[in-house]
Amino acid sequence: MSRSRAVPPASASAPHRSKSKLPAPPLTTSRGALLVNGSDQAFRQLVHTLLAFLARHDTVRDGHAAAIGLSGIEYTVLISVQSLSAEGQVSVRELAAHLHLSGAFVTTVSNKLQQMGLLDKLTDPEDRRRLRLVVTGEGEALLARLAPIQRQVNDVQFDCLGAGDLGRLLASVDKLVESSDKAIALQKYLAPR
Repeated sequence: MSRSRAVPPASASAPHRSKSKLPAPPLTTSRGALLVNGSDQAFRQLVHTLLAFLARHDTVRDGHAAAIGLSGIEYTVLISVQSLSAEGQVSVRELAAHLHLSGAFVTTVSNKLQQMGLLDKLTDPEDRRRLRLVVTGEGEALLARLAPIQRQVNDVQFDCLGAGDLGRLLASVDKLVESSDKAIALQKYLAPR
């Protein structure tokens, strides 16, 4: 004789709520372009997916940095100076604008890289009040040692982008950085005092 499990009566089980009867959470945006059928779910998904990407990219950046004995921001400053130097002389102000960081912060990081012997600050021959940043031979050697690994990792991380995607994504992210600066200023203004 087989035993059967007793099924509890419907009233004893956990209450079942219909999704349609739950109140909708308040919208997190009111811009029509960001709403789909009056819902901000797609917008929320975008924000959460961007956060997931940024967390993973930070991990990749920190991995590149660790491979050459630097912190993430030290690596970013060093490789940015190298990259921007290919286009001409680089000042702290230009580097700060490129990285969307304060000049004071970039000065602090570049001073540390200078103490490590990876970055040098030279007087600009055309304007003696201005310093230009230059990657030293030791800094160039570190970045050269990292380059083969960096290429492989970047190729995999961004393998989903085609040439057209890259341009569109860069333009969109540039706009998002600018509008995010405005949003931060508004958030500070609206914060309770």
